[in-house]
Amino acid sequence: MSGSPRLGLTLAVLALAQLIYALDLNIVFVALPDIGHALGFPGQTQQLVVSAYVVCAGGFLLFGGRAADLLGRRRIFVLALALYAVSSLAGGLAWSPVVIIVARAVQGIGGALLLPATLSLISTLFPEGPQRNRAVAVWGGAGASGLTIGALLGGVLTENFGWSAVFFVNVPLAAAVAAAALVVIPRDVAAKAARRFDLPGVFSVTAGATLLVLALVEGPELGWDSGLVVGAFAAAAALLALFAVIEARTADPLMPFRLFRNRSLTVGMLVTFLYMATFGVLPYFLTVLMQTVHGYSALQTGLAFLLPSLTIAAGTQYGERLATRKGTRATLLLGFVVGAVGTVALAFGFDAEAGYGALVVGLIVSGFGQGVVWTTMWIAAATGTAAAEQGIANGIASTALNIGNAIGLAVFTAIAQIGTTGRTGDDLGAATAHGEFVVVLLTALGMVLGVPIVLALRRSSAAVQPPATHAGTPVTVTAD
Repeated sequence: MSGSPRLGLTLAVLALAQLIYALDLNIVFVALPDIGHALGFPGQTQQLVVSAYVVCAGGFLLFGGRAADLLGRRRIFVLALALYAVSSLAGGLAWSPVVIIVARAVQGIGGALLLPATLSLISTLFPEGPQRNRAVAVWGGAGASGLTIGALLGGVLTENFGWSAVFFVNVPLAAAVAAAALVVIPRDVAAKAARRFDLPGVFSVTAGATLLVLALVEGPELGWDSGLVVGAFAAAAALLALFAVIEARTADPLMPFRLFRNRSLTVGMLVTFLYMATFGVLPYFLTVLMQTVHGYSALQTGLAFLLPSLTIAAGTQYGERLATRKGTRATLLLGFVVGAVGTVALAFGFDAEAGYGALVVGLIVSGFGQGVVWTTMWIAAATGTAAAEQGIANGIASTALNIGNAIGLAVFTAIAQIGTTGRTGDDLGAATAHGEFVVVLLTALGMVLGVPIVLALRRSSAAVQPPATHAGTPVTVTAD
């Protein structure tokens, strides 16, 4: 890590932003039943509180990444946190399903701005190699801590202060981090050459990606043959095809296709997609198992997530050290193999008659592998890309992450529900647990598919400490 105390403070602010981002994911999950009861959500539509966030976050990530490159990374970072604070306040004050869904949608846009802005700040302020690897590990560890805090805090706040408290808690946190960012993050440097914001590309890809995620999220609920889902898929395909044509012809594209010549970015993008379609869906199915099958309270569910969150955090730190010594290729391979083995063990805890103890070994091993992959895939995605394009590179990887989550949840939720129709009581609990057992085994198989993807990366020797450089100048020290 750089010896500059100011740069250390900057990393602390970026890590806190990631903690807020991750905290919001789990803190809402555990409060969903109470939100549905208070606002009159039927059980089958409560997922809209999550879906509104996922759809907008997935649709606006490329825009967020390019905006960070062109309009200033610190500026977009602060704007994202302001959106988080305002939308969280609106969510906590919501009096109807429509209000809370809109609030979550705005929160999703805030997340779509925040994630690539944070990652591009890390990628441009910390030189490529050990310093950046360590910064990504600190950022990733903060995210894992956010999952832990979110699960625990969600349970505590929901049970003691009501569901609205899970939204209100974001307001002072986001405001404080935004204020700190204005003090410790370096000012945005004006671009040396004028660069045009590709508005046709922005509109086509944002609308196309949003509609694609909408169709994937709503397909399991409305049916894949419903008019809304089919129409959204068709419109998404047309808009994304239009986006490809626009990008091939414009002088200053939103997403330059030449970036994909960088094998590390391309593999990183594929890994983030696979990561979220496999590892990323496990918390949802664990929550259903604990609350729906075993009847855990919100607080008990939060406590149950403490163990996997801690092991994920440990994995993020080990992943950074191994990536620095052995390179991203070897580290990602290890992470996927360990994750797959742990997830197979985890599957056998998905039994209506089994207790939490049956999940422990799987949670530890799978969580550790998950943490290793999490840190290393972002290192890979940022490697070899020029500083001026780190925002869009991270936007590409982040978009793959969100679409992977949407596809993973859509496919695996449909599989998990096979055999539950018409069941009630204990029979429903047993059928739900069995469906999730099958799904968790399939996610392990998906993790194994990560091995041939990662093998496309070049072998790299252990990274060496680069010579002293200006913190804002990326230095290539690996062959990945």
